[in-house]
Amino acid sequence: MSSSVITCRHCGTRNRVPAVATGTPTCPQCKNPLPWIAAAGDDDFDAVADSTKMAVLVDLWAPWCGPCRQVTPVLEQIANDQAGKVKLVKVNVDNAPMVATRFDARSIPTMVLLKDGQSIGRQIGALPAAQLKRWVAAALNRTGS
Repeated sequence: MSSSVITCRHCGTRNRVPAVATGTPTCPQCKNPLPWIAAAGDDDFDAVADSTKMAVLVDLWAPWCGPCRQVTPVLEQIANDQAGKVKLVKVNVDNAPMVATRFDARSIPTMVLLKDGQSIGRQIGALPAAQLKRWVAAALNRTGS
């Protein structure tokens, strides 16, 4: 499991955010929540996705998939906008067939929103940015997140 370097959008400080941690990543400089974006595969998905109490947005994608590449910046923007509320976990289905099977990802992109390990929303296929953002917000509102 690796860490990613995230630049705080509030103060510009570069922060190392691990894939697995308890709590919510915050900037040590300004104390604002940081977006949490991590990659996971078959071997570490459970640890990465279950290491938080916040909602987890699972992005099931593949590098050869054009629509997957189109939604990636939107999903990263959602992770930024919902910092402290949503963790984005990206799963390359070519490298993680067991995770793809677990979520019945027959076509990609498939996005699954989890809360406490349970699915609270599922979106198959690329949507425009505004619709994807509304989908995540609606699912979070249903759970009070």
